[in-house]
Amino acid sequence: MSYKVRSLRVDEWPLAKALRLEALRDPVASIAFMETYESAVARPDSFWRERAERSAEGAFGAQQIIAEGPDGEWVGTVTVLMEEAGTRDWAGMPVERLQGHLVAVYVQPEHRGIGLTEVLFDAGLEWAWARGAERVRLLVHEDNARAMRAYRRAGFTETGLITTLGSDPGGRELELAVERPDPESDG
Repeated sequence: MSYKVRSLRVDEWPLAKALRLEALRDPVASIAFMETYESAVARPDSFWRERAERSAEGAFGAQQIIAEGPDGEWVGTVTVLMEEAGTRDWAGMPVERLQGHLVAVYVQPEHRGIGLTEVLFDAGLEWAWARGAERVRLLVHEDNARAMRAYRRAGFTETGLITTLGSDPGGRELELAVERPDPESDG
């Protein structure tokens, strides 16, 4: 695979903004993301700069990882949020142990189905494990079959936690997670 996967740099906020806006135009964006294109495009540049500062290379609480295609163009992204035990996550759910939370997963359609999501997730997991996370989780809408297949291929399994979030109160979000590998094991 001739892709480069790396952390976002702060000065790349315009590219991060452009990729996010592109993701929000995806046909499943209404069930995959907790915001609309219209609300995101209306945000000032200061929002996008601050967002990049909080999740760029060297940040501890979050990390945005991007995939560059063969010509250096950005073709995918995932962000890992660190969640501290004893707190509540961004959705108000209690956090029982130090964990990573994958959000804002997007790969351009022409780059899907080649394992790029797994490579992005591997980089996100490595980042979270290096910060002491005991597990990494994500939420996926029950009707987002494409994402569910990709997450399962990447090793995530359903935990049984089901919640409702976002603009679809009738839709359910399923939690999938992967546990920190035991350093003593062979896998």
